[in-house]
Amino acid sequence: MNNQPAHHQSRIGATLARHHEAGTMALVGWQTIGFPTVEASRTLVPALIDGGFDLIELGVPFSDPQADGTTIQRASFEALKQGATLSIALDTVRTLRSDGITAPLIFMSYYNPILSRGLERFAIDASEAGVDGLIVPDLPAEESDDLIEALDRVGIDTIFLVAPTTPEPRLRAIAARARGFIYCVSLTGVTGARQALPTDLPEYLARVRSFTNLPLAVGFGVSRPEHVASLRGIADAAIVASAIIDRMEHTPPETHAQELRSFAKSLRNAADGVS
Repeated sequence: MNNQPAHHQSRIGATLARHHEAGTMALVGWQTIGFPTVEASRTLVPALIDGGFDLIELGVPFSDPQADGTTIQRASFEALKQGATLSIALDTVRTLRSDGITAPLIFMSYYNPILSRGLERFAIDASEAGVDGLIVPDLPAEESDDLIEALDRVGIDTIFLVAPTTPEPRLRAIAARARGFIYCVSLTGVTGARQALPTDLPEYLARVRSFTNLPLAVGFGVSRPEHVASLRGIADAAIVASAIIDRMEHTPPETHAQELRSFAKSLRNAADGVS
């Protein structure tokens, strides 16, 4: 079982607990900071939340996003050309909070920018900006204790990924360190929209649940209302990322907010069982 301090319930934990008590599933959305412009998140994050997303992952652009598929790689590359950095990502969170956004905001960042800033300084800056959680896809759980300690001090959840191939000893190590929720990668490989989700997801999630009481969120390949609907009753949250960027890439920037709000509503209806 995870060893998260009993007194600590983050905004992430409170949001997921509210859905659990209501018997509903949470939705986690995505924006790459700096795509298509540095200012875009200020409009698009509220649009996703208005449409029905409960938590938002904010991707911090990085030159070598090895866990990401081509869609998010392209967005990250464009964001870097816009000058997006970790500091700009922190400024974006500050702006969203000052604009009145209260939903949980989760950074997805590779380790290098965090290490370069310094773990203590990053934790303090992220907390002061209003970051609720952090996913570092290239930092193994077994090597993350210093980062967890820094984040625990400021009340930021460290969120880890598990995969269908994760062996039991690693599941145990991850569960002991996880905060907020466990990110269950639906398949082996990188991020990206897929035609269908794997049929053995219920067994996989049951295996992860045997190691933790934390909520389980399923991501990688979740891109359609029917995917979200298929997760009802077996997952606590569905994570949709590449499909959001796909829609932005195929529509004019001036329509992005409406496009994402409409997409979010279709996913919310699927999560709630509304036809």
